[in-house]
Amino acid sequence: MNSIFLNTTPLAEDLEYVLDNTKNLWEEIKDQRIFITGGTGFFGCWLLESLLWANAYLNLNVSIMVLTRNVDFFRIKAPHLAGDSAITFHLGDITDYQYPEGIFSHIIHAADETRTDTSQSDQEKIISTIVKGAEHTLNFAVKCRAKKILFTSSGAVYGKQPSDLRLISESYTDNLVIKEVQDAYGKGKLLAEKLFIEYADKFNLEAKIARCFAFVGPYLPLNKQFAVGNFILNGLKGESIHIKGDGATYRSYLYAADLVIWLWHILFRGQSGQPYNVGSEQEISIKDLAYLVAQHFNPVPEVLIDGKPIIGQVPERYIPSLQKLRDDLGLRCWIDLDNSIKKTVRYFLKTE
Repeated sequence: MNSIFLNTTPLAEDLEYVLDNTKNLWEEIKDQRIFITGGTGFFGCWLLESLLWANAYLNLNVSIMVLTRNVDFFRIKAPHLAGDSAITFHLGDITDYQYPEGIFSHIIHAADETRTDTSQSDQEKIISTIVKGAEHTLNFAVKCRAKKILFTSSGAVYGKQPSDLRLISESYTDNLVIKEVQDAYGKGKLLAEKLFIEYADKFNLEAKIARCFAFVGPYLPLNKQFAVGNFILNGLKGESIHIKGDGATYRSYLYAADLVIWLWHILFRGQSGQPYNVGSEQEISIKDLAYLVAQHFNPVPEVLIDGKPIIGQVPERYIPSLQKLRDDLGLRCWIDLDNSIKKTVRYFLKTE
């Protein structure tokens, strides 16, 4: 048992919970090699934490190779992960990295592209990077004879959710034309999904797709485009929580421990070529989210709202239906939003 990792990870409580809900999954990767892109990001850190925890407790003897462009940065960010003997790093860019030698039984393609969308060239670059990265990794999966590959796609593939549709399901994209998705990130992810389905049909490869929505938890970047992260950062700095709009938009947030449980289930047990929504059905307005986050700090920060709701305008929504996940894999959201925020704030207060 790898006691060094067990004694150094800051997420022991969450990882025990993850293992309790994934114990029946891990046998198929015993003594295998796994390749992960995006292994140093938010998703990647949780995948590595949970995999190393299972590796230590269940003696899986699994080897993990992580694609990265900056090993030194990751060693500073998460030294207990970077220093684990089960992990090796492979330097390269997602679109053209050299393929490592040997067989890998499972691949997780969790690399992501920063959303800038400030110009036409930026949008074209986002789409190109997502699609080229997916194709390059799929070709590697064929070369290394991988049995299963997981792609972390996005709820952005749906485009703008109709305001009268409470929950958006996977079937919504059945008749969706690529050009109808205005967001470059969503368009790139949808094109990449089509590649995964194509490769699943053409090669003996189980390609799994997770359409990910919004999340909260340790490792979440607090200074990016995620409202919940911005609000938590305000609280940590002792600042007012500032909403630039009217706060009427509805979002939902899944805790990262539930997220990683679902990702492992989709990889190991999900249907090949079938997308699964990954997120929460517990909707909340951005305004109410700000007040909820504020309650987890002492003193409670002031909430400032710039805009006012427009009378007669229906608020935008970004909320997934999880019916398919429940029906196919028997999964549900176990950790509610209030506890998710509480656990996230506690983590960042300890690691400041």
